[in-house]
Amino acid sequence: MLDAFTKVVAQADTRGRFVSDSQIDALKQLVADGTKRLDVVNRITASSSSIVTDAARALFEDQPQLIAPGGNAYTNRRIAACMRDMDIILRYVTYAVFSGDASVLEDRCLNGLRETYSALGVPGGSVAVGIDKMKAAAIALANDPNGVTRGDCSALMSELASYFDKAAAAVG
Repeated sequence: MLDAFTKVVAQADTRGRFVSDSQIDALKQLVADGTKRLDVVNRITASSSSIVTDAARALFEDQPQLIAPGGNAYTNRRIAACMRDMDIILRYVTYAVFSGDASVLEDRCLNGLRETYSALGVPGGSVAVGIDKMKAAAIALANDPNGVTRGDCSALMSELASYFDKAAAAVG
């Protein structure tokens, strides 16, 4: 994983060019949005347990066959594994938001996840639904204007949503 600054320098170096004005502008915006990023990460981190628990509960209410005898999440051990995986995905989403770079999410969390779930017989579509439920909760929480840095957060919320979308697409 490279931070945004290192990534820009590496790209410029590979091309044998100076860092471009547009790259500098993008990095300036990243720095300007730094406090907002920290607010988003702090909010999600502080509420991670409830985000995961509520998403899992809603998933199992929508798809009760998952927790019925013979279902993929039947038994407490399997439910715990499901919630552990959801927690890991949420944690890596916060890393991506913090760094402004999806590569940590892609490389360390999502790479090979679909194949692993397929080999284990885990229904990827159901996992994707759970991720979408976490996405809705995290965005609602992160987008609450009370007690955070003021300003337009639409781009950051779009970025946050894109990380959840990547995760859902990786398993679904």
